[in-house]
Amino acid sequence: MNIHHITPKTIFAALAVMAVPAAAFAAPTLTGSSAPRTTSTTAVAIASCPGGWGSLPEANSRMTQAPVTAVRTGRHACFDRIVVDIRGRAPGYDVRYVKNVFTDGAGHLVPLRGGAKLQVVVRAPAYSSTGAATYSPKNAKELTNVAGYSTFRQVAYAGTFEGQTTIGLGVRARLPFRVYTLAGPGSNTRLVIDVAHHW
Repeated sequence: MNIHHITPKTIFAALAVMAVPAAAFAAPTLTGSSAPRTTSTTAVAIASCPGGWGSLPEANSRMTQAPVTAVRTGRHACFDRIVVDIRGRAPGYDVRYVKNVFTDGAGHLVPLRGGAKLQVVVRAPAYSSTGAATYSPKNAKELTNVAGYSTFRQVAYAGTFEGQTTIGLGVRARLPFRVYTLAGPGSNTRLVIDVAHHW
């Protein structure tokens, strides 16, 4: 073929035909159906979660007369959290997985939902020095609403007796946890228990 005899019209038609396959290959990338896979947000979150936690008991024998005033829960990217508010000095604690949780004093079974039960003993009373209650939940079986939490299934009050307060925590499975105290706000303190979403 003599290239000098190809008309501009023929060249334009050839270019138009060649452009169709290129568009056909590029189109799936716009829809995402064949886009390169990236690391998911969940995988990144799990990889960046704190490590070194275990499922063995954690305890501190320090007693305090500073009373319990509230119990709160919250959801985080790597764990579910329960916070016990204390009016004053940080308490000791005993947090461990148990077969069952029982009420303080009377020893009645505290039913808990979930595959495992975490007993939280706060070494602080839920009453003042005059005996007046400082924490009296409206519903002892459901201290907070944990519907939709990844790990928590139920938070129940097991009572207060002889200077300590017990909380039953129903969790999805026997998962690692950590326990620590925080100062504030003001002269108050908080006992914090975080239970991981995964091992």
